[in-house]
Amino acid sequence: MTADDIKQSNHPLRSPDVPAAIAVAHLVKVYKTNRAVDDISFSIARGSITGLLGGNGAGKTTTIAMIMGLVLPTSGKVSVLGHAMPERAADVLGRMNFESPYVDMPMRLTVRQNLTVFGKLYAVRNLRERIAQLASDLDLTDFLDRASGKLSAGQKTRVALAKALINEPELLLLDEPTASLDPDTADWIRGHLEAYCRSHNATILLASHNMLEVERLCDRVIIMKKGRVEDDDSPAGILQRYNRTTLEDVFLDVARGRDREAAQ
Repeated sequence: MTADDIKQSNHPLRSPDVPAAIAVAHLVKVYKTNRAVDDISFSIARGSITGLLGGNGAGKTTTIAMIMGLVLPTSGKVSVLGHAMPERAADVLGRMNFESPYVDMPMRLTVRQNLTVFGKLYAVRNLRERIAQLASDLDLTDFLDRASGKLSAGQKTRVALAKALINEPELLLLDEPTASLDPDTADWIRGHLEAYCRSHNATILLASHNMLEVERLCDRVIIMKKGRVEDDDSPAGILQRYNRTTLEDVFLDVARGRDREAAQ
């Protein structure tokens, strides 16, 4: 694998002696005649927060699924925390986690029961204390013993995040982590994620359509379109290249097929 195969992040925590949190090389996924992911390569340094952007059908979800080892690539390679995926998934799955408010937990179980099940799956030590800490951190205490199916959309989003943090993961894959939250709670969650990253040297790959969220959280942005990487840089670098003041304007330029020169 050459330097051209994988674009390295400029994050200061990058070290040649420490494997990247995620390394993707010439990744392709074809469903029948549809190339959902079309020869993408990138590397994400540990301790960084990277935004994965793109419209519907851009290939974000398929890319994340291949990183997690849930979908087999047609060709190419994925490495997570130094381990090939999915071949070495057993060595790494306990050190990572995933959150999406669009994936429901068992509805009849209470929040506490759901967190207990997931905590046991990850062999979390002192699980009762860990659940109590997450309940305090994410303001879940008042409905810990309520059935998950009885929660509001915003409450479900906070519970999904608690599930994703139950094992104190080194790598966190997030899909719209503040969906359905009011602005104040969403802002608080973003602050919690930033603090978690700093305190655990954790890495976050964030798929989001909330451009303000990406601008606040991410030190790098990867933009996908039609299965390919359209752009990859810091938020400031991308804004300068497109001569835009917000990532939302850049997103619209990419989605509507306006190239960088036209955007300027």
